[in-house]
Amino acid sequence: MTDRTGSARQDDEARPVAPAPADPSAAPGVAESAGARLDAALLGGARTLSMRDLAERAGVDVELVRLYWRTLGLPHPDADDAAFTVRDADALGSAAALLREDLVSGRTMISLTRALGHTSDRLALWQVEALVEDVATRQGLDDPAARRAVLEALPVLAPVLEAQLLHSYRRHLASIASRYAVEFAAGQDRDGDPAALPLARAVGFADMVSFTRRTAGLGSTDLSDFVQRFETIARDVVTQGGGRVVKTIGDAVLFVADDVRTGARVALELARVLGGELDVEREKAAGGLAEGARGVTPVRVGVVWGRVLSRFGDVFGPSVNVAARLTDIADPSTVLTDPATARLLVDVPGLVLEPQPERELEGIGALAPVRVRTA
Repeated sequence: MTDRTGSARQDDEARPVAPAPADPSAAPGVAESAGARLDAALLGGARTLSMRDLAERAGVDVELVRLYWRTLGLPHPDADDAAFTVRDADALGSAAALLREDLVSGRTMISLTRALGHTSDRLALWQVEALVEDVATRQGLDDPAARRAVLEALPVLAPVLEAQLLHSYRRHLASIASRYAVEFAAGQDRDGDPAALPLARAVGFADMVSFTRRTAGLGSTDLSDFVQRFETIARDVVTQGGGRVVKTIGDAVLFVADDVRTGARVALELARVLGGELDVEREKAAGGLAEGARGVTPVRVGVVWGRVLSRFGDVFGPSVNVAARLTDIADPSTVLTDPATARLLVDVPGLVLEPQPERELEGIGALAPVRVRTA
């Protein structure tokens, strides 16, 4: 066992870009050692506690521990397996204390934990894949070698990524609190209809034209660059214009804005910047956000003002559905809205509203859209 382990380590040092052994059990000592190092760096120590230990420390039953772990989206072992660390116990204890002190309900705790699990899983995967791509490109490594290099670097990178995550989270939390404070001061939280959805927002969709055709022949690197270029530019345009990206869905972006004018201007800027005939050199000279955007397919944009429900990091409501359906009938590089939103934009300087023929929108019914464009 010692000789096999030592030999495997020597091979690793001599051939750092070699792929992993076909048989994972070929070097168990190396795998165990690497796992221990990662646990120490990422989890704060060895996995010495079982699910029963966690339950006893937190003063809860095992089923609650199992539910907590499952809600985080992580595989849970048998109740007596030593699979957890002291940090796991501390995290569970903090969550249990919120329940015990009646600061949140059990249902809310599940929702909060699920949000953490879902977001953390996507964030960790996104960052690791970005690091792998970076290492592969800069060091000229193949994919297995790049993943091995990232694995080795994680103990150094993780504290920096963690600190950046906490900073970003606190800034976004403060931003939400500030927006709520402004809405309360302006009385936007008050509505005569108690059944109305709680938030008044401009909701917009920007949907790429001919995404399937444009990406059909792309390899993994080109496809990744294409999608990343779209998402980066769309996010820059939305945030620079005063809106917020709710989510991206491959070939589309959903955004919101706190007032109808901002929503319309963000929609028009998306249609312009992601247009099919960009003058990239002019955009660069003007310091525009479209630098490097050549090759991104144009978008169809729908924007609607209405009340929405915000849950699970997403928004829901009739206006969301209408905005999405408007993108189905919009021409490339154009913005459509509904008549009610158009009436709110009539007096906005620099905007032109052009009524369009009535159309049938799937799941919505007959609607006469209005094209929004700059004067």
